[in-house]
Amino acid sequence: MPFVQGHLRNESVTASFRTECGHCAQSLRFEVDSELAYRVEEGANPLIFVPFVDFKKLKDPSIIHAF
Repeated sequence: MPFVQGHLRNESVTASFRTECGHCAQSLRFEVDSELAYRVEEGANPLIFVPFVDFKKLKDPSIIHAF
């Protein structure tokens, strides 16, 4: 994610995603930057799911497994 890369490099980074709705095929454009500011293409109202990971209780070999 750009917020990790941006902080590691000490510079501003932006990631852009172009996709479409799996239900109706409406196009979707989403951008997020290294400060976690985001922009969504006009007319789209996406639902974004970010699971919560309790790092103190994490037993998986990596964070990817927890997702």
